[in-house]
Amino acid sequence: MSFKHFYIFVFCLLFVSPIIMAQQKDTGTKIILLTNIHNYQAGEPVVLKFSTSLNNTPPLYCSNSYGSTLILPKLENQVLEYELPHSFTKKIGIINWTLLQNESSISGTIIVKPKAEVAIMETYLGPTSIEAGEVDYSMLVVIPTDSLDNPVPSNTLVNINHQFLNSENSESVFTKNLIAHKNIHSKKESGRMLVSSESLGTSSKEFTVIVSAAIPTGFTISSSRPHQYADGNQITTFSTSVIKDKHNNIVSDGTFVTFFITNSKDNILKTSGTTIDGVASAKIIHPDYADDWTIKAFVEGISESNEISISFKQVIEDFTVSFSERNRIISVGPLQSFMKQLIPDGLQVKLIIYHDNKLIDTIIKTAFNGFVNFNLKPEVYKNGNYNFTIETAGLTKEFKSQKLW
Repeated sequence: MSFKHFYIFVFCLLFVSPIIMAQQKDTGTKIILLTNIHNYQAGEPVVLKFSTSLNNTPPLYCSNSYGSTLILPKLENQVLEYELPHSFTKKIGIINWTLLQNESSISGTIIVKPKAEVAIMETYLGPTSIEAGEVDYSMLVVIPTDSLDNPVPSNTLVNINHQFLNSENSESVFTKNLIAHKNIHSKKESGRMLVSSESLGTSSKEFTVIVSAAIPTGFTISSSRPHQYADGNQITTFSTSVIKDKHNNIVSDGTFVTFFITNSKDNILKTSGTTIDGVASAKIIHPDYADDWTIKAFVEGISESNEISISFKQVIEDFTVSFSERNRIISVGPLQSFMKQLIPDGLQVKLIIYHDNKLIDTIIKTAFNGFVNFNLKPEVYKNGNYNFTIETAGLTKEFKSQKLW
């Protein structure tokens, strides 16, 4: 061998020897993962094992979507054992781990999968009141979970059952993105629908959906009264026909109906009622003077009735007015009704007083036992000439230049 080749060999030997020694040193202190299982079922114990040639015990850093922690090992026979806490292994998802050592770090992942069981059916339903007509619907959302409250795997079968009137139906859906859901449409009829779900032998509780009638259609109204006289005492009752929707369903109890009344003076009165078994009724007192009414009813903003008309006859044809006690007591009556009987108590009588052609007072009283008395006190109404107008039951009488003294 030439001196040139000899020197090159010695130089290479001196250069490579430290590297080989360092590699041998690293190999002697290397920690090796012994556990080769990466998938676990929720709730199963998870223990990571590492072989080591030293007696040091580096911590294991673990993290998942719920948090992170450091785990100290047990060292037996040159084997490090790291047992993950139950709070990490009971929830599905990915656990990332890293072994924290000075020379180098080892890392990996563990996948926790749900149990192949259903322990609880977490169920939501809404809205719980929908409209009949096969257009409106309620959505049922089901989240089947295992005993550790983990959602079950995708494509788990869920049976959705619903009963309405004489029909019972069951539909199969599969979980996706942790949930199963189904739109349950209404039928043409109104009523109560019962809904439930079942998966892998576990059932949810029963839910109720109220299928109410749709928007009411037009309806008719009628009136009833004990007589047709304007006595200001009796009651007229307005009633609707049975109010239904376009599918012939009776509207829900409590539907509000307003009756608008236009009288001969174009004044508008109104009364209202709510439906019971589809029929709404409302009452109003008779006027105290002859009048003609036109009545129409509305379910506000939705539907309306036909228009009807009724008339009220004058109940008092004439009345007597007498003055006494220096004209300071004015008596009106007897006020007689249509059968010459005394008018029921409560008829309004108005006295309008003028002095020097100026209105100075208006006094309103109600009849009692067929009479009304007005007492004009001297402290209020000084001596002098007054004009009086008396109005009752749509009748008016005037008395001019009545002297008070």
